[in-house]
Amino acid sequence: MERAANLEQLWQEMGEDDFHDERLPYWTEIWPSSIALCSWLARRRREISGRICLDLGCGLGLCALTGVWLGARVLAADYEPEALRFARRNAHHNAAGQPLWTVMDWRHPAVKPGSIFRLWGGDIMYEERFVPPVTCFLGHALAPDGAAWIAEPGRSIYGTFLRSLRESGWRTESVHTEEVPPVCAQPVPVTVTVWEIRRGASAGQA
Repeated sequence: MERAANLEQLWQEMGEDDFHDERLPYWTEIWPSSIALCSWLARRRREISGRICLDLGCGLGLCALTGVWLGARVLAADYEPEALRFARRNAHHNAAGQPLWTVMDWRHPAVKPGSIFRLWGGDIMYEERFVPPVTCFLGHALAPDGAAWIAEPGRSIYGTFLRSLRESGWRTESVHTEEVPPVCAQPVPVTVTVWEIRRGASAGQA
């Protein structure tokens, strides 16, 4: 997997204006949650093969490429155009086939309502202000029988996210747990949980 540089190096090169909005360069690392999410996708190969799936916050493209390799019809979205440039290169390096790459802000969905069979994301939640727009996006994008798989490393913000989902009528279930050995930015093993999120009785489309 090719990347721009390590996170610390890019962080040091950023100007003051870059710290606004979601411009922090989290996309340049392979995070433990992405590794665990790929393991989960492999387990669900028959479920996603031939179906329309969305990788939300695809970064360098690892999970998107895994989905393509497993036979899914993958739309891979990220807020940062630079991330998608490297993701395309990684698809070429691995001869995995190219997902449909797109720049998208989850606050302004660029997908048809109710069109996504499976949505996945590896460690996409960093701040509490992300919770309402991501919850709204799930309501917009997921098909009536759709589900989201969100992988997370135990960061406290995910407790807030899951509580918000349940209060909004969504059903959440822990479906996979994996200890990921050190990769890139992490010095020690990290335990990652994959949550499955589905519509409940009161979680209608946004």
